[in-house]
Amino acid sequence: MSLKLGLYLGYWGIGPKGEDAIDAVKFAEDVGYESVWVAESYGSDCVSVLAWLAAQTEKINLGAAIMQVPARPPAAAAMAGATIDTLSNGRFMFGFGPSGPQVSEGWYGVPYSKPWGRTKEYVEVVREIIAREEKVNHQGEHYQLPLPDGQGKPLKLNFRPLRNEIPIFLGAIGRRSVEIAAEVADGWIPIFFSVDKFEEAWGEHIEKGLAAGGRTRADLEISPSVQVAIDGDLEAARNTVRMGLVLYLGGMGSKKTNFYVDLSHRFGFGDVADEVQERFQSGDKEGAFKALPDELVNAVSLIGTEEEVSERLGRFRENGIDRLIATPVHPEVDQMRHTVERLAALTKD
Repeated sequence: MSLKLGLYLGYWGIGPKGEDAIDAVKFAEDVGYESVWVAESYGSDCVSVLAWLAAQTEKINLGAAIMQVPARPPAAAAMAGATIDTLSNGRFMFGFGPSGPQVSEGWYGVPYSKPWGRTKEYVEVVREIIAREEKVNHQGEHYQLPLPDGQGKPLKLNFRPLRNEIPIFLGAIGRRSVEIAAEVADGWIPIFFSVDKFEEAWGEHIEKGLAAGGRTRADLEISPSVQVAIDGDLEAARNTVRMGLVLYLGGMGSKKTNFYVDLSHRFGFGDVADEVQERFQSGDKEGAFKALPDELVNAVSLIGTEEEVSERLGRFRENGIDRLIATPVHPEVDQMRHTVERLAALTKD
């Protein structure tokens, strides 16, 4: 089974930018990548970058990974998506997620209460707007359009979108969030993904969500985001992944709430994650880095020789993964291109 391939650009200004980004995306488009994905948090926004890419590409799909729910009302998200989809001749894909409490409350000023109930309703409103079947009159727990007892009235998108259904992906890793993704989304984007622990960590939650939505596994495109390096300086590549993991385990959350530490326990690396978090939060970042073993790095990335990566890709196929959203780890252009090109060849075998 062939895997669809996506190229993950990440955050503008931190990942590739300017002509480097355009060159990378066009190269991926030329060697057969199906999509390119752009992130946002509290810096660059993915809507602007995807619109910019739309004008400079021809066939590669344009995915948001992810548009943050607290960043904009669902109507604003729907307007942006419908516009980019039209400008790109039907190549846009939504990706949503609630972010975390630090960013939602610290940057957007939006309370992080019932984040996945809010996200589920957000998806409902966006779909209703894009469908454009009638004027929007949504009176939910989190969103009321129009506001009750106000001066507004039900409205409809004032242009016809190119498509009345645009795929919606959800970025999720927690138990309940994965259930919701399986219940309502067209696709699921997990990060910090271990293919070897896929069924053990998420299988029951996927099945529970699919059952709640009256759906089957074929209705959900599973599209993990994975860091990849083929050949080149593999030790440097592992250290790059290790630095990111240290930040996720140590700094992306509190001692009480850290989704990545919780997931590490489910992967069988609980003691490691606890130690990394403890060292990081006590100020010992070097100790946190050294405490993170190659075994965890290798579990959540695709790093190795072409033969080693090819063997690991077999596990993705065995588990029914639909798309691999790849982040090339090597910063050198020649090594990055080598990884992008060889990964494309390996997924076609």
